Amino acid sequence: MFTVAVAIGLALSVQAYAVKPYRIPSESMEPTLNVGDRVLVNRFSHRLGSQPKVGQIVVFHPPAGADASPPRCGNSGQDVDGASPCARPTHTASPRTFIKRVVGVGGDRIGIRGGHVVRNGTLQREPFAAACGGGAECDFPRAITVPEGYVFLMGDNRGFSEDSRFWGPVPVSWVIGQAVAVYWPPRDLGSP
Repeated sequence: MFTVAVAIGLALSVQAYAVKPYRIPSESMEPTLNVGDRVLVNRFSHRLGSQPKVGQIVVFHPPAGADASPPRCGNSGQDVDGASPCARPTHTASPRTFIKRVVGVGGDRIGIRGGHVVRNGTLQREPFAAACGGGAECDFPRAITVPEGYVFLMGDNRGFSEDSRFWGPVPVSWVIGQAVAVYWPPRDLGSP
């Protein structure tokens, strides 16, 4: 009985501090991650001060404005109108968790052309991104600068993702950790 208790305690500690499973709830990360996929998230390295990097898929708390319908930008009165992405989130984090890809970090200038990121004036090669579909959110010709200590996050399914374009960059402190492996379903086993 003691061994079982120690094993359960160890498993709960690992989940609380090191690695935690998450289920993908929406199509916003397709084709990389599908609805129902389950991923393991490394929470430990983030707790030790590791900073998110461009290209990583992370789990995070979005701004409270992400919970609104339509999503709310932290710049009062700014709507996503095709002129520029939201430059600032609301001041508080939502209790919900989202999963998206880091496309910009503090100091980066971010614009969007045809659903693809223009980072520091260079159109990024994004073979993982699904077509955007041509809505106003697919082109932001006026770039914003991501504040230091923040990340700009987008779903891979650009036409079906509410992300930093709508509710602004996210403080690094709201990032929970990096998705490091898909563990379910077995056909998708591996790194995302």
